[in-house]
Amino acid sequence: MTRPIAVVTGASSGIGRATARKLAAEGFEVVCAARRTERVEQLAAEIDGRAVTCDVTKADDVAALAAAAGDRVALLVANAGGAIGAEFIADADLSEWRAMYETNVLGVAATIQALLPALTAARGTIITIGSVAGMVAYEGGAGYCGVKAAVHSLMMSLRLELWDQPVRVCEIDPGMVASDEFSLVRFHGDAEKAANVYAGVRNPLTQEDVADCVAFAATCPEHVNIDQLVVRPRAQAAAHKLYREDA
Repeated sequence: MTRPIAVVTGASSGIGRATARKLAAEGFEVVCAARRTERVEQLAAEIDGRAVTCDVTKADDVAALAAAAGDRVALLVANAGGAIGAEFIADADLSEWRAMYETNVLGVAATIQALLPALTAARGTIITIGSVAGMVAYEGGAGYCGVKAAVHSLMMSLRLELWDQPVRVCEIDPGMVASDEFSLVRFHGDAEKAANVYAGVRNPLTQEDVADCVAFAATCPEHVNIDQLVVRPRAQAAAHKLYREDA
C-alpha cells in the first residue's frame, strides 16, 4: 500500500528528528527537510523516508521541497525554527531577531504556501511547532516570544481562511523541552549556560514527548481538529513558574 506523505522541516535534530521517526513508525513516508544534508540523509535512510536539503528562508529551496513532496501531501509539520539570544531589549542584537523572524515566521508561511495545494488535494493536516513563549513574555525573551506569538496569529488566521477547505490546522505549543541543540544554539554554543536552563528540573519534556503530540494530532479522525495543544512538564506550572529541586 502507498504510504501517506508527511513533510517535516527542521528534521536534522531535536523535535523535528524525533517527529520524523515517530511518523514513520505510524506509517507515513516522511520527507525529511533541513539545511544539513548529511544529517537528513542519514535520518531518511534510517526510517525509509526521503531527504531534501532545504533552508526555509530561501524561496528556491522551499519550491524544490514542494516539488519533491509531490501533488498529495497528507501532513506538513512546520517545525524549522528556534531561538537565538536571551538579552534584554536594551542590549538585544536585532539581527538575531530578524533571523528568528525569517525562520520561525516567514519560513513557516512560505512552506505552508508552497505545500497548500498538495495538502488540500490530500485532505491534509498542517501542524506548526509553536511555544508557550508565544503565550506569555519573560525577561530576555522579547525576540523569541515575539516570533512565536506571530506564529500563533498566523495559525489562527490560517484556520479562519481555510474554514471551507478540507485541511486541518493545528498548533502544538511545548513548554520546557530538553532538546539536544535548542538551548545550545540560543546561547551561541555556551554549553554551561545551556545546561543551566534544565538544572534541578526533574523530567523536562523530551523531544519524543512532543513527537507523540504531533502524531496524536495527525492521526485523529479527519473531522477532529486539534486547534492548539499546550504541553508542559509537570514541573512547569506556567512559562514563568518552574520547580527546581535544588532551588
